[in-house]
Amino acid sequence: MTAHRRRLTRRGLLTATAALAVPALHIPASAAADRTDRQELAVVKQLEAAAHPLFSTAPGGRSSDLAALGDLIGDTPVVGLGEATHGSHEFFTLKHRVFRYLVEEHGFTAFALEASWTAGLEIDEFLQGGDGDARRVADRALAGSPWHREEFAELIGWMREHNRRNPHRPVHFLGDDLGLPGLGDRVFRRVLDLVRPGHPEEAARLTDLYAPLRPLDDALGYFERPLAERLANAELSRRAFELTSSTGDEWAVQHARVIADTFAFLTMDRDNPATVSAAEQLRDRAMAHNVLWWQRRTGHRILLSAHNGHAGYASTLPDLYPVPQGAQLRQALGGRYLAIGTTFDRGAFLTTEDGAGSDWRPVSVPPAPPGSLEHTLDQVRHRDFYLPLRRLPAPASSWLATPHPTYDAGTTFDPKAAAALAPAAAYDVLIHLHEVAAARELRV
Repeated sequence: MTAHRRRLTRRGLLTATAALAVPALHIPASAAADRTDRQELAVVKQLEAAAHPLFSTAPGGRSSDLAALGDLIGDTPVVGLGEATHGSHEFFTLKHRVFRYLVEEHGFTAFALEASWTAGLEIDEFLQGGDGDARRVADRALAGSPWHREEFAELIGWMREHNRRNPHRPVHFLGDDLGLPGLGDRVFRRVLDLVRPGHPEEAARLTDLYAPLRPLDDALGYFERPLAERLANAELSRRAFELTSSTGDEWAVQHARVIADTFAFLTMDRDNPATVSAAEQLRDRAMAHNVLWWQRRTGHRILLSAHNGHAGYASTLPDLYPVPQGAQLRQALGGRYLAIGTTFDRGAFLTTEDGAGSDWRPVSVPPAPPGSLEHTLDQVRHRDFYLPLRRLPAPASSWLATPHPTYDAGTTFDPKAAAALAPAAAYDVLIHLHEVAAARELRV
């Protein structure tokens, strides 16, 4: 592996050096010297006046503390709920709790996850009465992803039970990502099965176009194939998408689009930063398209679960994500999309050392240092809380509009390279947790 080899991560292909690396941000000693700086105290006081306490991150139980969040959401059809890490128990259970509240109190009917399109199809089949049990479905569909965790098996189990009790208002599961870590073969069969009855000649041509591509079980391994072969396969998948589009079957077209987007993504040259960035931008466009397609086709109100960098309007990796999924959803939906970010002051989460495909391991971080986003937030008197970011007075509004170092972990985490973010530029609402613990391994 060369010095410039990229590592495929859930947040992108992070560079080992050079152009796309996240620069280390050092907090000036003057900013760290006085924890009770007057301006900071004024900011904390205003944040405290606007904050709503969050009594628990555990799903179930009373939800009166979420009522103000429900008011902020209003009739918004798509809500993005981010996570500062891909491996924290509290972020995962919080999403379960918020989704359950939105289903029961606000008529939400779909949970969208930054997971593969094909994983979402498999999970949704189970929710609508398919065979199996929640833990085994989660184990199979989410294998290789950060969400192969007990917390998501429990969410899927609750969704299945909800549908059993409420057959006339079922909930659905959507995987809005590309075919990562793999497409499998089922999605190819779906396209052919949908096209064949009305368009047998097109189905025969699609069979030939897809033959060299299927199945795609291991996207990481696929990167080891020669670039020329990957480019040729991407062209086959593009031609298959165009052919499928001519049939007019909306589900077949959507499946074929995901296949084509996945193979286009996999043409990146991991030694070429320009192609890495282009592929990551394609991925965010594809995720936004998938959410919009689902919402417009079904009319469902959707809670979108993704990393902060994909759910919000601004990214801590702007070279990779200049226009994140959340920003694209805002462009398409206007005020009908609401972004909620999350932060934490200390604790543990799961990450990998070498990116996707390597083992997840717990990492702990100390209380956030003075000068950081979380340090100021953690001085608010509530242990956990949520905060609307619009219409706050100065100096809080100025502080929220200023980039601050922040804990930000995707599939990998480098404690020496602190990300920086201005929360008001990224989110409409911010949820802050005092402490998090590592998510629980799914055991079947």
